[in-house]
Amino acid sequence: MNTAQQTPLATSAAAPPSLLTQVGMAGGAAVITVTFIHPIDVVKTRIQVSTEYGKLGMGGTAAKVVKGEGIAGLWKGVNAAWLREASYTSLRLGLYEPIKVVFGANDPETTSFAKKFAAGSAAGALGSLAGNPFDVLKTKLMTSGGKELPSMVNVAKDLYANQGIQGFYRGIDSNIARAMVLNGTKMGVYDQSKGYVVEYTGLPKKSLATQFLSAVTAGFFMTCTVAPFDMVRTRLMNQPADARIYNNAIDCMVKIATKEGPLTFWRGFLPIWSRFAPTTTLQLVIFEQLRGLMGMKAL
Repeated sequence: MNTAQQTPLATSAAAPPSLLTQVGMAGGAAVITVTFIHPIDVVKTRIQVSTEYGKLGMGGTAAKVVKGEGIAGLWKGVNAAWLREASYTSLRLGLYEPIKVVFGANDPETTSFAKKFAAGSAAGALGSLAGNPFDVLKTKLMTSGGKELPSMVNVAKDLYANQGIQGFYRGIDSNIARAMVLNGTKMGVYDQSKGYVVEYTGLPKKSLATQFLSAVTAGFFMTCTVAPFDMVRTRLMNQPADARIYNNAIDCMVKIATKEGPLTFWRGFLPIWSRFAPTTTLQLVIFEQLRGLMGMKAL
Protein backbone atom coordinates (compact mmCIF):
# COMPACT_ATOMS: atom_id res chain seq x y z
CA MET A 1 0.00 0.00 0.00
CA ASN A 2 2.84 2.35 0.85
CA THR A 3 4.43 1.91 -2.56
CA ALA A 4 1.16 2.90 -4.25
CA GLN A 5 0.93 6.07 -2.27
CA GLN A 6 2.68 9.20 -3.44
CA THR A 7 3.51 12.22 -1.40
CA PRO A 8 2.19 15.65 -2.37
CA LEU A 9 5.79 16.63 -3.15
CA ALA A 10 6.04 13.92 -5.81
CA THR A 11 2.73 14.66 -7.50
CA SER A 12 2.57 18.42 -7.41
CA ALA A 13 3.80 20.26 -10.48
CA ALA A 14 6.63 22.68 -10.09
CA ALA A 15 5.40 26.19 -9.49
CA PRO A 16 5.92 28.48 -12.48
CA PRO A 17 8.71 31.05 -12.11
CA SER A 18 7.66 34.33 -10.54
CA LEU A 19 7.21 37.51 -12.57
CA LEU A 20 10.49 38.79 -11.14
CA THR A 21 12.27 35.64 -12.32
CA GLN A 22 10.87 36.01 -15.83
CA VAL A 23 11.95 39.66 -15.98
CA GLY A 24 15.38 38.68 -14.62
CA MET A 25 15.82 36.00 -17.30
CA ALA A 26 14.90 38.51 -20.00
CA GLY A 27 17.36 41.04 -18.61
CA GLY A 28 20.13 38.47 -18.47
CA ALA A 29 19.56 37.47 -22.08
CA ALA A 30 19.56 41.14 -23.14
CA VAL A 31 22.77 42.11 -21.29
CA ILE A 32 24.64 39.11 -22.73
CA THR A 33 23.45 39.99 -26.23
CA VAL A 34 24.24 43.72 -26.16
CA THR A 35 27.82 43.07 -25.05
CA PHE A 36 28.54 41.50 -28.44
CA ILE A 37 26.20 43.62 -30.61
CA HIS A 38 27.10 47.07 -29.24
CA PRO A 39 29.65 47.99 -31.98
CA ILE A 40 26.89 47.73 -34.60
CA ASP A 41 24.77 50.10 -32.52
CA VAL A 42 27.63 52.61 -32.36
CA VAL A 43 28.01 52.51 -36.15
CA LYS A 44 24.25 52.77 -36.69
CA THR A 45 23.94 55.76 -34.36
CA ARG A 46 26.87 57.62 -35.96
CA ILE A 47 25.29 57.17 -39.39
CA GLN A 48 21.94 58.49 -38.16
CA VAL A 49 23.29 61.69 -36.59
CA SER A 50 25.90 62.60 -39.23
CA THR A 51 25.65 62.92 -43.00
CA GLU A 52 29.43 62.43 -43.11
CA TYR A 53 29.15 59.00 -41.55
CA GLY A 54 26.03 58.36 -43.62
CA LYS A 55 28.08 58.71 -46.81
CA LEU A 56 30.75 56.36 -45.50
CA GLY A 57 28.34 53.50 -44.87
CA MET A 58 28.81 50.75 -42.30
CA GLY A 59 32.32 49.64 -43.23
CA GLY A 60 33.64 53.16 -43.70
CA THR A 61 32.13 54.37 -40.43
CA ALA A 62 33.54 51.45 -38.47
CA ALA A 63 36.98 52.01 -40.03
CA LYS A 64 36.88 55.74 -39.25
CA VAL A 65 35.93 55.11 -35.61
CA VAL A 66 38.68 52.54 -35.13
CA LYS A 67 41.29 54.75 -36.83
CA GLY A 68 40.41 57.89 -34.89
CA GLU A 69 39.27 56.47 -31.55
CA GLY A 70 40.77 53.00 -31.34
CA ILE A 71 38.95 49.67 -31.20
CA ALA A 72 37.49 50.67 -27.82
CA GLY A 73 35.57 53.41 -29.64
CA LEU A 74 33.19 50.76 -30.93
CA TRP A 75 32.22 49.97 -27.35
CA LYS A 76 31.62 53.55 -26.22
CA GLY A 77 28.54 53.70 -24.04
CA VAL A 78 28.37 49.95 -23.43
CA ASN A 79 28.05 50.59 -19.67
CA ALA A 80 24.92 52.67 -20.30
CA ALA A 81 23.73 49.99 -22.73
CA TRP A 82 23.99 47.35 -19.99
CA LEU A 83 21.85 49.48 -17.68
CA ARG A 84 19.38 50.13 -20.48
CA GLU A 85 18.98 46.44 -21.27
CA ALA A 86 18.69 45.54 -17.57
CA SER A 87 15.75 47.94 -17.28
CA TYR A 88 14.11 48.39 -20.69
CA THR A 89 14.56 45.00 -22.35
CA SER A 90 14.05 42.99 -19.18
CA LEU A 91 10.55 44.49 -18.92
CA ARG A 92 9.56 44.41 -22.59
CA LEU A 93 10.55 40.74 -22.89
CA GLY A 94 9.71 39.55 -19.40
CA LEU A 95 6.27 41.18 -19.29
CA TYR A 96 5.12 39.97 -22.72
CA GLU A 97 3.64 36.66 -21.61
CA PRO A 98 2.00 38.00 -18.41
CA ILE A 99 0.41 40.82 -20.42
CA LYS A 100 -0.80 38.32 -23.02
CA VAL A 101 -2.60 36.50 -20.23
CA VAL A 102 -4.21 39.77 -19.11
CA PHE A 103 -5.34 40.37 -22.71
CA GLY A 104 -6.85 36.88 -22.85
CA ALA A 105 -4.25 35.69 -25.34
CA ASN A 106 -3.21 32.50 -23.55
CA ASP A 107 -3.17 30.19 -26.59
CA PRO A 108 -0.74 31.36 -29.34
CA GLU A 109 -2.43 29.11 -31.92
CA THR A 110 -5.85 30.74 -31.56
CA THR A 111 -4.81 34.26 -30.56
CA SER A 112 -4.97 36.90 -33.27
CA PHE A 113 -1.85 38.76 -34.38
CA ALA A 114 -3.49 42.00 -33.23
CA LYS A 115 -3.62 40.78 -29.61
CA LYS A 116 -0.02 39.59 -29.75
CA PHE A 117 1.03 42.97 -31.18
CA ALA A 118 -0.95 44.80 -28.49
CA ALA A 119 0.66 42.76 -25.70
CA GLY A 120 4.11 43.41 -27.12
CA SER A 121 3.37 47.13 -27.48
CA ALA A 122 2.17 47.44 -23.89
CA ALA A 123 5.29 45.68 -22.58
CA GLY A 124 7.46 47.89 -24.78
CA ALA A 125 5.87 51.10 -23.47
CA LEU A 126 6.43 50.07 -19.84
CA GLY A 127 10.03 49.12 -20.55
CA SER A 128 10.67 52.40 -22.34
CA LEU A 129 9.60 54.44 -19.32
CA ALA A 130 12.15 52.62 -17.18
CA GLY A 131 15.00 52.66 -19.69
CA ASN A 132 14.77 56.16 -21.23
CA PRO A 133 17.41 57.82 -18.97
CA PHE A 134 19.96 55.17 -19.88
CA ASP A 135 18.96 55.44 -23.55
CA VAL A 136 19.76 59.16 -23.52
CA LEU A 137 23.13 58.57 -21.87
CA LYS A 138 23.95 55.70 -24.21
CA THR A 139 23.23 57.81 -27.30
CA LYS A 140 25.43 60.67 -26.07
CA LEU A 141 28.29 58.35 -25.14
CA MET A 142 28.18 56.52 -28.48
CA THR A 143 28.41 59.75 -30.49
CA SER A 144 31.26 61.32 -28.49
CA GLY A 145 34.52 61.71 -30.46
CA GLY A 146 38.13 61.33 -29.41
CA LYS A 147 40.18 58.44 -28.09
CA GLU A 148 39.39 59.17 -24.47
CA LEU A 149 36.46 57.09 -23.30
CA PRO A 150 33.72 59.37 -21.97
CA SER A 151 32.51 59.06 -18.39
CA MET A 152 28.85 58.17 -18.02
CA VAL A 153 28.78 59.92 -14.64
CA ASN A 154 30.21 63.15 -16.11
CA VAL A 155 27.78 63.08 -19.03
CA ALA A 156 24.90 62.57 -16.60
CA LYS A 157 26.09 65.46 -14.40
CA ASP A 158 26.41 67.77 -17.41
CA LEU A 159 22.96 66.85 -18.67
CA TYR A 160 21.40 67.36 -15.23
CA ALA A 161 23.16 70.72 -14.73
CA ASN A 162 21.85 72.06 -18.05
CA GLN A 163 18.39 70.50 -18.29
CA GLY A 164 17.49 69.00 -14.94
CA ILE A 165 15.77 65.66 -14.55
CA GLN A 166 13.71 66.28 -17.70
CA GLY A 167 16.90 65.99 -19.72
CA PHE A 168 16.99 62.28 -18.97
CA TYR A 169 13.52 61.95 -20.48
CA ARG A 170 14.39 63.82 -23.65
CA GLY A 171 12.71 62.09 -26.57
CA ILE A 172 10.41 60.09 -24.28
CA ASP A 173 7.45 60.53 -26.64
CA SER A 174 9.30 59.15 -29.65
CA ASN A 175 10.98 56.49 -27.53
CA ILE A 176 7.66 55.16 -26.23
CA ALA A 177 6.22 55.15 -29.78
CA ARG A 178 9.36 53.38 -31.02
CA ALA A 179 9.24 50.84 -28.19
CA MET A 180 5.56 50.08 -28.82
CA VAL A 181 6.07 49.55 -32.56
CA LEU A 182 9.35 47.68 -32.03
CA ASN A 183 8.15 45.30 -29.34
CA GLY A 184 4.73 44.86 -30.88
CA THR A 185 6.34 43.88 -34.17
CA LYS A 186 9.09 41.81 -32.52
CA MET A 187 6.93 39.70 -30.22
CA GLY A 188 3.87 39.60 -32.49
CA VAL A 189 5.80 38.50 -35.59
CA TYR A 190 7.97 36.10 -33.57
CA ASP A 191 4.93 34.50 -31.94
CA GLN A 192 3.05 34.30 -35.25
CA SER A 193 6.07 33.06 -37.21
CA LYS A 194 6.61 30.18 -34.82
CA GLY A 195 3.16 28.88 -35.70
CA TYR A 196 3.95 29.03 -39.43
CA VAL A 197 7.36 27.37 -38.98
CA VAL A 198 5.83 24.53 -36.98
CA GLU A 199 2.99 24.14 -39.51
CA TYR A 200 5.12 24.10 -42.67
CA THR A 201 8.28 22.36 -41.45
CA GLY A 202 6.97 20.00 -38.78
CA LEU A 203 9.63 21.20 -36.37
CA PRO A 204 8.61 21.27 -32.70
CA LYS A 205 7.83 24.65 -31.18
CA LYS A 206 10.65 24.42 -28.66
CA SER A 207 13.18 23.52 -31.36
CA LEU A 208 16.21 25.82 -31.61
CA ALA A 209 15.72 25.92 -35.40
CA THR A 210 12.10 27.07 -34.97
CA GLN A 211 13.19 29.81 -32.58
CA PHE A 212 16.02 30.91 -34.87
CA LEU A 213 13.91 31.14 -38.04
CA SER A 214 11.12 32.98 -36.24
CA ALA A 215 13.54 35.45 -34.61
CA VAL A 216 15.26 36.25 -37.93
CA THR A 217 11.86 36.95 -39.51
CA ALA A 218 10.90 39.22 -36.61
CA GLY A 219 14.21 41.12 -36.94
CA PHE A 220 13.55 42.00 -40.59
CA PHE A 221 10.01 43.28 -40.04
CA MET A 222 11.16 45.22 -36.97
CA THR A 223 13.66 47.12 -39.12
CA CYS A 224 10.98 48.07 -41.65
CA THR A 225 8.57 49.44 -39.05
CA VAL A 226 10.99 50.92 -36.50
CA ALA A 227 13.58 52.75 -38.65
CA PRO A 228 11.67 56.09 -38.78
CA PHE A 229 11.02 56.07 -35.03
CA ASP A 230 14.64 55.14 -34.39
CA MET A 231 15.85 58.09 -36.46
CA VAL A 232 13.62 60.58 -34.61
CA ARG A 233 14.56 59.17 -31.21
CA THR A 234 18.28 59.34 -31.97
CA ARG A 235 18.07 62.95 -33.20
CA LEU A 236 16.11 64.05 -30.12
CA MET A 237 18.41 62.31 -27.67
CA ASN A 238 21.58 63.55 -29.32
CA GLN A 239 20.73 67.26 -29.10
CA PRO A 240 23.37 69.37 -27.30
CA ALA A 241 22.92 69.52 -23.53
CA ASP A 242 22.68 73.33 -23.65
CA ALA A 243 20.53 73.70 -26.77
CA ARG A 244 17.36 72.42 -28.36
CA ILE A 245 17.17 71.84 -32.13
CA TYR A 246 13.84 69.99 -32.09
CA ASN A 247 10.90 70.82 -29.83
CA ASN A 248 9.33 67.36 -29.85
CA ALA A 249 8.94 64.23 -31.95
CA ILE A 250 6.48 65.81 -34.40
CA ASP A 251 8.72 68.86 -34.89
CA CYS A 252 11.68 66.55 -35.46
CA MET A 253 9.78 64.48 -38.03
CA VAL A 254 8.63 67.56 -39.94
CA LYS A 255 12.13 69.11 -40.02
CA ILE A 256 13.74 65.87 -41.18
CA ALA A 257 11.13 65.32 -43.90
CA THR A 258 11.22 68.90 -45.22
CA LYS A 259 14.95 69.60 -44.95
CA GLU A 260 16.45 66.19 -45.68
CA GLY A 261 13.70 64.28 -47.46
CA PRO A 262 11.40 61.43 -46.34
CA LEU A 263 13.91 58.71 -47.22
CA THR A 264 16.16 60.06 -44.46
CA PHE A 265 13.91 58.22 -41.99
CA TRP A 266 15.33 54.97 -43.38
CA ARG A 267 18.94 56.16 -43.48
CA GLY A 268 21.02 53.46 -41.87
CA PHE A 269 18.53 50.73 -42.75
CA LEU A 270 21.31 48.19 -43.29
CA PRO A 271 23.11 48.83 -39.99
CA ILE A 272 19.77 48.87 -38.16
CA TRP A 273 18.93 45.49 -39.67
CA SER A 274 22.47 44.30 -39.00
CA ARG A 275 21.86 45.15 -35.35
CA PHE A 276 18.25 43.97 -35.07
CA ALA A 277 18.79 40.60 -36.76
CA PRO A 278 21.48 39.25 -34.39
CA THR A 279 20.10 41.13 -31.38
CA THR A 280 16.58 39.79 -31.83
CA THR A 281 17.82 36.28 -32.59
CA LEU A 282 20.20 36.08 -29.63
CA GLN A 283 17.81 37.73 -27.17
CA LEU A 284 14.86 35.51 -28.03
CA VAL A 285 16.84 32.27 -28.36
CA ILE A 286 18.70 32.83 -25.07
CA PHE A 287 15.44 33.86 -23.37
CA GLU A 288 13.66 30.76 -24.67
CA GLN A 289 16.53 28.51 -23.53
CA LEU A 290 16.46 30.08 -20.06
CA ARG A 291 12.68 29.53 -19.94
CA GLY A 292 13.25 25.88 -20.82
CA LEU A 293 15.80 25.50 -18.03
CA MET A 294 13.25 26.95 -15.60
CA GLY A 295 10.64 24.41 -16.72
CA MET A 296 8.54 26.94 -18.66
CA LYS A 297 6.90 26.23 -21.99
CA ALA A 298 8.06 27.95 -25.17
CA LEU A 299 6.49 31.32 -26.03
